[in-house]
Amino acid sequence: MRVVDLAGRPDLLDAALALGDVGGQFIYQGASGRMITGERFLRHWARYFLIALDDDGTPMARALSVPLAYPAPDRTELPDHGWDQAIEWAAQDVMDGRAPNALCALEVVIAPHLRGTGLSAPMLKALKARAAETGLRKLIVSVRPIGKEAEPTVPMPEYAARRRADGLLADRWLRTHERLGARVVKVCPFAVTLSGSLADWHDWTGVKLQEGENVIPGGIAPVHASVAHDTATYVEPNVWMDHPM
Repeated sequence: MRVVDLAGRPDLLDAALALGDVGGQFIYQGASGRMITGERFLRHWARYFLIALDDDGTPMARALSVPLAYPAPDRTELPDHGWDQAIEWAAQDVMDGRAPNALCALEVVIAPHLRGTGLSAPMLKALKARAAETGLRKLIVSVRPIGKEAEPTVPMPEYAARRRADGLLADRWLRTHERLGARVVKVCPFAVTLSGSLADWHDWTGVKLQEGENVIPGGIAPVHASVAHDTATYVEPNVWMDHPM
């Protein structure tokens, strides 16, 4: 596996994005999701968009991250709004001219036919290496536990606290981070928030939502729908993890 970045290989953007998504495609329909899939956003932080290539030069995986200031005088704790807030922080730092000191991973996506083959750990290692190369002191991640899709109604604090008999975290994506030296900081209960009409959600998921809580493909939490108001809202919790350098 050879890892390059978008700065050096701008021609790989479309192929890297075509690898898929981190869960349901609906995640990218919110304000933050639309922002990080925009070409202007991706090319601005092209050094931190890593792409793994196979022997033929075909993308196998991508890892998107953004540099930001944390900790900082006005940022003493990782935010409850997780992924959404981290993207806002990164953009705010650019506008304010504030130097970053940490790298925040936004997603690691493996080609569908290679998922489960162990590529995610090397991609995280590559992100840590890029952070070190660019003078950043840590890698932080608003982790979306992969096994939570099977238990969307279980509270995240309960799910994230589960450990195996050997003491390691039960969820395999959380465990991958832990094995690389990361520690759990806290649950971020509002990591991703997005709303839409019932028709929007049908377009995004193929599901006709009913009144109340709805389980959707790729969701790790229910969607709350109001038929009377023709609106539905998804609030996804994640788990903040900190990788010291």
